[in-house]
Amino acid sequence: MASEWSKQENKLFEEAIAYYGEGAPDLWHKVARAIGGTKTAEEVRRHYEILEDDIKLIEARRVPFPKGEASEVPDDRK
Repeated sequence: MASEWSKQENKLFEEAIAYYGEGAPDLWHKVARAIGGTKTAEEVRRHYEILEDDIKLIEARRVPFPKGEASEVPDDRK
């Protein structure tokens, strides 16, 4: 089961990925330490993979807009 990530953990995760770079040796361990040790290297790796999958879906336009957003666009802009 996936553990929940706080806003602070997500922020530290993003900062650590940017700092170390995606190709860094032992990246997941480094990011786990940067987060404060609240996540394991495996949890960090899985979180990254989930986010990667989300980005791929968004780029492929396979993620629907939340209800109401499309209707908020004025008719002349649709």
